[in-house]
Amino acid sequence: MAVGVKWPDLVARVQTLASGAGRRILGITGAPGAGKSTLARRLVDGLGGAAVLVGMDGYHLAQAQLERLGRAARKGAPDTFDAAGYVALLHRLRTPDAGTVYAPEFRRAIEEPIAGAIAVPPDVPLVVTEGNYLLLDTEPWSAVRGLLDEVWFLAPDEHTRRAWLTARHRRYGRTPEQAAARTAGSDERNARLIAPTAGRADLILDPTYWPHRATEPYSGFRTSN
Repeated sequence: MAVGVKWPDLVARVQTLASGAGRRILGITGAPGAGKSTLARRLVDGLGGAAVLVGMDGYHLAQAQLERLGRAARKGAPDTFDAAGYVALLHRLRTPDAGTVYAPEFRRAIEEPIAGAIAVPPDVPLVVTEGNYLLLDTEPWSAVRGLLDEVWFLAPDEHTRRAWLTARHRRYGRTPEQAAARTAGSDERNARLIAPTAGRADLILDPTYWPHRATEPYSGFRTSN
């Protein structure tokens, strides 16, 4: 069951992670449209140089590969990612003497990953990673959970999540009909796959409890709720 955690309490928890010994990795997961990237970005922005955001979506297979494999229509499903590559990245991020690690980034405007777009310097104490399949228990995804110090599962009510997701599709140029079809089609299939993984999370959170969907930015980490 999702719980409502006040924003200052969430901030305190992530600050504790960032101040621990060595590097920590926080995972944020949930179904498509749950608010993962929005929350992750605002947590990282609030911590300044103490955190870097590395998204799982950077390991989307390129569109050309999806078409070659016959998986383009299912883009976003578990087998449309380089999951082994993502696991390898997490291993590198946990290695103390790895130096600066470069990670790919998924650009929604072009629907393609960009290699080496994110730099993670060796002195950054916290990496926040977000994506749909952090808690999936099938290989190679099953290796992800053990590489994360904490995982938060975002679980807004389904009506709200679908509305957020459809609005996101519209922002990236889909027609109302296309956006609704994507939300009800492949995204919904993926959401049903992800839902049972919530039990492996450290926290199951209702993101409607704090204003991370507000049009104005958070007032840093000074927000009181």
